[in-house]
Amino acid sequence: MSNVRTAASDGTAVRETGSGNPAPEAGSQRPTHRRKYVGYFAAAAAVVAAAGAAWWFATRPAPRYYVTQPITRGDISHSVSATGTVNPVLTIIVGSYVSGVIQQQFCDFNTQVRKGQLCAKIDPRPYQALVDQARADLANARAQILKDRAQLAYTKSASARNATLLQHGIVSRDTADNARSAYEQAQAQVAVDTAVIAQRSAGLRTAEVNLDYTNIVSPVDGTVVSRNITIGQTVAASFQTPTLFLIATDLTQMQVDANVSESDIGGLHENTPATFTVEAYPKRRFEGHVVQVRQAPQTVQNVVTYDVVIGVRNADLSLKPGMTATARIVLATRQHVLRVPDPALRFTPSGVSPSSKLPELPAGAVRIWVLRDAHPVAVTVTTGLDDDSYSEVTSGDIREGDTVIVGETAGNAAAPGVAGPRLRA
Repeated sequence: MSNVRTAASDGTAVRETGSGNPAPEAGSQRPTHRRKYVGYFAAAAAVVAAAGAAWWFATRPAPRYYVTQPITRGDISHSVSATGTVNPVLTIIVGSYVSGVIQQQFCDFNTQVRKGQLCAKIDPRPYQALVDQARADLANARAQILKDRAQLAYTKSASARNATLLQHGIVSRDTADNARSAYEQAQAQVAVDTAVIAQRSAGLRTAEVNLDYTNIVSPVDGTVVSRNITIGQTVAASFQTPTLFLIATDLTQMQVDANVSESDIGGLHENTPATFTVEAYPKRRFEGHVVQVRQAPQTVQNVVTYDVVIGVRNADLSLKPGMTATARIVLATRQHVLRVPDPALRFTPSGVSPSSKLPELPAGAVRIWVLRDAHPVAVTVTTGLDDDSYSEVTSGDIREGDTVIVGETAGNAAAPGVAGPRLRA
């Protein structure tokens, strides 16, 4: 069938095909292309909008919430922490005054000793020989004085006889003078002999003392906590007295020598209660009190500390000399007081700038933020004692059970201790 051109009723030229269906002319396809371009633009705009929405959700600040804690009542103790060493109250150093070889040993670690008990013995033979020599010298001096006293008696009688003969003119004056001189010399010799006897007696006592020092005895009742000698060891006491034993007088009474910083020493005084722990008994707390605050400073790398002595009873002997103690010295205590967590004293909401028009704080006061009706409210309070976890509240418009804000967080508002949501800063 041939194609026939006809005119449509609206004046648009159409072409009949062989099938009998009319087809538009070339100029009639422009509206279709316009609709297609509009669809493309709409799809692109939707993609851009979706990307923008995704970017906004990804980069927007996370919602923030308040971290809160309740205001409670309880006990507050202000304390000072220090480390120290457990030592016996009195430790005696037993040394040696003389040198020699250890011949015998009678005391060992943990030996219970009594005053005067023999603990060790130095070879006494060299000192015994010195004692024997001193005794011989003393005997010689005593024999010499007997001889000189006999000579004194003879010269005395000879001097008297010559003096009588001189009066009768039988002897010359020179002979009488010689006899008198011999008598006076005999008197002087007896005096010298007396001094020599005293000297020899002192030498004998010195030798006996040195001989006695070869016996190493305990000067007190106590317990041997250290032994530094063995049999056969040579002890040299020429320049420095060697330490042979350390004896603790009473291990049931111990003390902790703690080093306290100069910034904390001001509030310490005698009879201040203290507690401490040692690594051997981590779950046990020992109680004592300050018995001495020593005035001598100790400076190490420009850090000044003072030695604080804490006395403690050790009836069960669980504390050993040399243990490291972590002490806590209580300076002041308040019982059943209104207290606020310390982080609340340092918290400021992120929406509050330093230039915000907040009332000026009175001297000694601080500002805390209390959550009331889901909004933070600034409250001025005055604090007292602080134990590094809680501070005592002495005045302020708060009461037990109020919720105080201690921080902010981004996360789940249903978490314990988290209240919110809040306005973003």
